[in-house]
Amino acid sequence: MFSYDELPSPERELWDAFPEGRHVDLRTGVPEDGRVSEGGQRGPERTVRAAVIVALLQGANTEQPSAVACLRLAGARISGHLNLAGAQIAHALWIEDCWFEEGVDLSGASTQSIAIVGSRVPGVEAGSIRIEGRLDLRHSRLEASSASSFHRRITALSLINAHVSGAVNLNGAEITAPEEWAVSAGGLVAEGGFYCKDGFVAHGEVRLMGAQLPGGLHMRGALLEHPGQRGVALALDNAVASTLDFSDGFTAHGTVRLRGARISDLTFEGAVLNGPPDGHGPSVEAVLMQAVDFDFTLARPPSGIVDLRGAQVSYRHDSDHSWPAVVELDGFVYGSIKLDEAGERREAVGRRDSVARRVAWIRRSPGYSPQPYEQLASWYRKAGHDDDARRVLLAKQRHRRRTLPPAARVWGHLLDATVGYGYRPWLAGVWLLVLTSLGTLSFGTHSPNPVKQGEGAPFQPLVYTLDLLIPIGGLGQRTAWYWANDSLQWLAYLLIAFGWVLTTAVIAGVTRTLQKN
Repeated sequence: MFSYDELPSPERELWDAFPEGRHVDLRTGVPEDGRVSEGGQRGPERTVRAAVIVALLQGANTEQPSAVACLRLAGARISGHLNLAGAQIAHALWIEDCWFEEGVDLSGASTQSIAIVGSRVPGVEAGSIRIEGRLDLRHSRLEASSASSFHRRITALSLINAHVSGAVNLNGAEITAPEEWAVSAGGLVAEGGFYCKDGFVAHGEVRLMGAQLPGGLHMRGALLEHPGQRGVALALDNAVASTLDFSDGFTAHGTVRLRGARISDLTFEGAVLNGPPDGHGPSVEAVLMQAVDFDFTLARPPSGIVDLRGAQVSYRHDSDHSWPAVVELDGFVYGSIKLDEAGERREAVGRRDSVARRVAWIRRSPGYSPQPYEQLASWYRKAGHDDDARRVLLAKQRHRRRTLPPAARVWGHLLDATVGYGYRPWLAGVWLLVLTSLGTLSFGTHSPNPVKQGEGAPFQPLVYTLDLLIPIGGLGQRTAWYWANDSLQWLAYLLIAFGWVLTTAVIAGVTRTLQKN
């Protein structure tokens, strides 16, 4: 215990103010003296021992039944280790513009609202904390100093398995743990949301794996840089959130990882995704992610891969700046696509180049996979654009053809040229018209020889040509006449061959189409 008479003046003032919740402000009013970065130079007249703060919060001086005790301190230099691990704290804590000599340990504590605002702290360990209220670290500078006891990694802010009934507010804060873990908050429950706006900067990885954020994660305009060796700037694997807001200049110099995350509203509008500094690794990894609204209208194309394999979204928004050179799309499912042009959002159908743009987007995916084409075609069909859907499926067959052996590629080219793999059956009519015209004109300028004199119908060039082209049945012309002219006889043979090829292609193409649809 502390003897009141032995307390220095600032500690005595804090001791007296605590039972009534009065504010103790040790700031001098001189701008130079108020700089938190130089707080280590503050003298004894502005120094409060961490042990005194612990004693007060543990009930050392609460004999004031007519008031609510609360610790409110500003402008102090706090010496020693503020160790409240496992404590049951019934009083709110508000610290502003203070310079901490050592870190703060709140691991396993149960407490009311905590605010450490505009202060410099060499690390906050708050794993498994229970806060009935909010955690407010606005405009503070948190610096990693030692490895967390929860995961043996250097961490500036640890909130592993913490539960906060209100919001976690890091607006304007700077959290520094270069190439280590700036924030480690796996399993965090923040019912009021997690706020990292207004100039928030993290030097090191921000980890929110498995976090539950009913109030969302708000990182509008935030800067994430200096990730670790894995190149991950933000990890939200298996997180559940109402909103993930990475908009208005949000910048990540590392991978934004959303594996298995479930989100209602996910926006990257105006974001800059630079990917890992070494250039190896994706800008966004969202394998198996689920989102209702997915806004990917970036400020500029990402520098690294965007991996959406197995992801599912209901509404997708993109623009000309959304996609990098490589996009992983196998298994990506979406309900609708809206295109952002000049700030206006509209359905991405109806444009003359709509299909070409979307197919080119699919072609950015490495290798061949049928699912992205089938998904796009399904969307066009649902939007009432069946012709566009067929164009997409035709593009799928042409892409698949590149993966086949030479003989199959030749057959594929034939199917494509004759009936468009069954998605352009009118091409068969065009070929029939061209070949019929060729035969009629060629045969009409000469006279054939009858197979049997005086038998058979009179020679008709049009009917004779059709008889050659149609392999099934007969019109009585093909077997009744032959040509002494070798060129015309070979033309007849070629028309017979073309007839069989055309018929086979039509049957194969139509069968393929019926099987798929």
